[in-house]
Amino acid sequence: MPAYTTDALILKTYTLGESDRIVVFLTRDRGKKRGVARNARQSRRRFGGALEPLTHGRVGYVERERRELVHVQYVEPIRSPLAAVHGEALGYAGYFAELIDEWAPEADPNETMFRLGASMVDAMALGVPVEPLARYFEYWLLRLQGVYEPDARLSSDARAFLAAVRGLSPFALGDLSVSPQTLLELENAHRALMAMHLEKDLKSARVLRDMRR
Repeated sequence: MPAYTTDALILKTYTLGESDRIVVFLTRDRGKKRGVARNARQSRRRFGGALEPLTHGRVGYVERERRELVHVQYVEPIRSPLAAVHGEALGYAGYFAELIDEWAPEADPNETMFRLGASMVDAMALGVPVEPLARYFEYWLLRLQGVYEPDARLSSDARAFLAAVRGLSPFALGDLSVSPQTLLELENAHRALMAMHLEKDLKSARVLRDMRR
């Protein structure tokens, strides 16, 4: 049974039996994996808070022949969304993780997508404003998937924001001037484009809308 240790982003978990969890994670070098974390609901020594969505960590796992699920042995956190400066950023961590999970195919390496997700965790920890960060993430994720279609109806301010982020790292977004109205316009445009390709509305997107009410 081959064993691997790699950088990974935790995308989601769900319960399995009384003490285990299924963990979905995106590795830097081997694509998206699903695995069983034994006693993850009880063992804080091996997992603790390391299974929060969008946690960037070192994951040790074992692949078993003719088994779809790997065996997750441990997760050592490198950066956690719990370190975000702004409290509202935690809701966006789940949103980013759900989007990556929807777009990343199983076992198909995509280091660029991994680095995009990891940069979101780092940016939140540095206090980058989360609304511009979300629009940045959506834009680049859609571009990576080859499905970004510029909307001719976008305002000049929205087009200017997109032109700017093509040449910026996420860590520079705090210095970029953009109005709440422009961010909302881009949010609506991006959500419509994602819904068209995913053929559904994301659960985390609904949660974010409810948080703002």
